[in-house]
Amino acid sequence: MILLHLMKFSVLLFFLVVATFLYQVQASNHGFFSRKKVGISPTIDDGICASSIIVYGYKCQEIQVVTKDGYILSLQRILEGRNKAKNGSMKKQPVILQHGVLVDGMTWLMNSPEQDLPLILADNSFDVWIANTRGTKHSRRHVSLDPSNPVFWNWSWDELVTYDLPAVFDYVYSQTGQKINYVGHSLGTLIALASFSERNLVNQLKSAALLSPIAYLSHMNTALGVVAAKSFVGEITTLIGLAEFNPKGLRIDAFVKLLCDYPRIDCYDLMTELTGKNCCLNSSIIDRFLMNEPQSTSTKNMVHLAQIVRHGVLAKFNYERPDYNIVHYGQVVPPIYNLSNIPHDLPLFISYGGQDALSDVRDVENLLDKLKFHDVDKRSVQFVKEYAHADYIMGFNAKDIVYNSVISFFNSQGNT
Repeated sequence: MILLHLMKFSVLLFFLVVATFLYQVQASNHGFFSRKKVGISPTIDDGICASSIIVYGYKCQEIQVVTKDGYILSLQRILEGRNKAKNGSMKKQPVILQHGVLVDGMTWLMNSPEQDLPLILADNSFDVWIANTRGTKHSRRHVSLDPSNPVFWNWSWDELVTYDLPAVFDYVYSQTGQKINYVGHSLGTLIALASFSERNLVNQLKSAALLSPIAYLSHMNTALGVVAAKSFVGEITTLIGLAEFNPKGLRIDAFVKLLCDYPRIDCYDLMTELTGKNCCLNSSIIDRFLMNEPQSTSTKNMVHLAQIVRHGVLAKFNYERPDYNIVHYGQVVPPIYNLSNIPHDLPLFISYGGQDALSDVRDVENLLDKLKFHDVDKRSVQFVKEYAHADYIMGFNAKDIVYNSVISFFNSQGNT
């Protein structure tokens, strides 16, 4: 029972430790994840299009989208692939790619063009849009608030459901006039499922691919999570005082260094300890990954993720005090996102890995059970026995294992 209680706190630590450690080891000369000095021109500071898309011969636009609550989001549009003659006369299907927590849209662009999902989609005649959520490097702006103001960070993934995704969908739909395909990874699947459960976005959606889906987190299986939880329980109140959750911050960095002193923890193989045994990552992409990640999010967002585990349900942010919940929701407990309400005829492609320590097989099976009444011909499920969490976005063989199946699924839904 004590172990179960500790595990209920571990999800917040998972995101904290993985992000902070990846940053921390940049200065180390030891282990697989040590960072070398690599010069890239142009740099990521010039924008995702310039640094990672145009340099490979693709047309790309940097776009700004403003949410209804005033956040200015960065959006990249890849207009066409390198083979301009391929299906040149066809009307291209739009597809939005949504990243997970503590990273931004760059996370899709760590390998070569032949291995990166956005560029593969562009080469297959899709109109590709890469989203970047509020608080990340190129989306740290607001019409009236500055990131130095704690109010700027007063949001959780509820606001990504309510404001960020609708802003991106509305803009893409207005520009293309077509229903949209969607690809989400990790947190990008959670906010999509929550939106669909409230029947939002579904009228603009053609189909959705959910990679390493996150909806339930009760079975995250990592010993490090338990160790971190034991150390962290007394720190929660202090941490909540930080509005911005910056993995590069000194207070969080110091905490992670303490965790690395535990004898059972191998901090030089932390990716495996936290995400599972990724089978298919090239060591050459780690330097590139560390140039851009991890990204900031709000502490409130991290707490909300932890609540999924603590409370065992997928619900809106819990203010813990009944009177606060009543003010926000008109009821003592927060409303749940009922995934059974997702339209049964909404085309869904779900891919999950047998080695994934975060999107655990048992939790994905719980999600699939909530979708058991989904139309059989509208739900495609792929299980990749050897895959863990990071393989889905950085795996050198993800094109053959996963991405080709995603493209086939999108194309099988017909034109709208």
